Amino acid sequence: MMRLVLVLVFAVQAFALGSAAAHELRPGYLDMRETAPGEFVVVWKVPARGDLRLALHVRLPDTCKAKSERVGTIEGAAFFKRWTVTCPGSIKGHEITVDGLRTTLTDALVRIAYLGGTTQISRLTPEVPVMTVSGVQTWLEVSGTYFWLGVDHILSGFDHLLFVFALMLLIRDFWMLIKTVTAFTVAHSITLAGATLGYISLAPGPVEAVIALSIAFVASELAKSQSGEGGLSQNYPWVIAFAFGLLHGFGFAGALQEIGLPQTDVPLALLMFNLGVEAGQLMFVAIVLVAFKAITALISIPMAPVRLAAAYAIGTISSYWFLSRASTF
Repeated sequence: MMRLVLVLVFAVQAFALGSAAAHELRPGYLDMRETAPGEFVVVWKVPARGDLRLALHVRLPDTCKAKSERVGTIEGAAFFKRWTVTCPGSIKGHEITVDGLRTTLTDALVRIAYLGGTTQISRLTPEVPVMTVSGVQTWLEVSGTYFWLGVDHILSGFDHLLFVFALMLLIRDFWMLIKTVTAFTVAHSITLAGATLGYISLAPGPVEAVIALSIAFVASELAKSQSGEGGLSQNYPWVIAFAFGLLHGFGFAGALQEIGLPQTDVPLALLMFNLGVEAGQLMFVAIVLVAFKAITALISIPMAPVRLAAAYAIGTISSYWFLSRASTF
């Protein structure tokens, strides 16, 4: 049993610490803003760690020529390259490619904003690392792009998933788990919409730090529950999920605000991104439940020491996140 507990602790730590190191799972991001007819300011962003960065290189249409030198900088955990290009005529109908994407596990987002106010946002993958510039997207293309952006964001958001995982360990009743996950969903949907549309705002640094603190709180409640101590989180976990879900929504909004919304399809894009987040969250819950059922069908596991070990592992990691994030603001 001690071996099983240690395996669980190391697995949770590896899963959680992976968010600090798994830069290859974060997408590259190309932003092109038309500032004059046929002239674009280009920003290319790729994940980085110190002086190391993913070997991803954007290839613009052959008709585009550099008007300024490319300036590269390291900012936080990303490498930025900025320059200006002129594209005589139109870039519509031409291709944009991300070289090196086929050999990674990540995606690349491309956002092109035109002078007239229209925006095209596309998602390139290792399987399809090239896009044709259309200038206008159908509602179906917008829906698919933002839905998968939502799925990708939640499945690469280790802190959000760890919060959900801690709630799953805390709650013993299946229907209470459904109610709690629903409360978390409703809460972060409220702040996601409000923050993205500009009605409410919070500084991202403190938000990320307090999100880590929310995970530590649930881990503490999980540890207390193993000693028979009841409380609000035991009797009404959906209240805790709703309260902290409001906070997590600001984290989701930060990612969506960075990508931007198409001016002509704001409600649709916001709805599909949120649905993608929920789909990814439900996928995670289903995978954990199926894995648990499979393991318990093979071996008998006394859950009390497992929950206690997980509580300490989750608490340790989330406390580390809190301290590292709090030190940056």
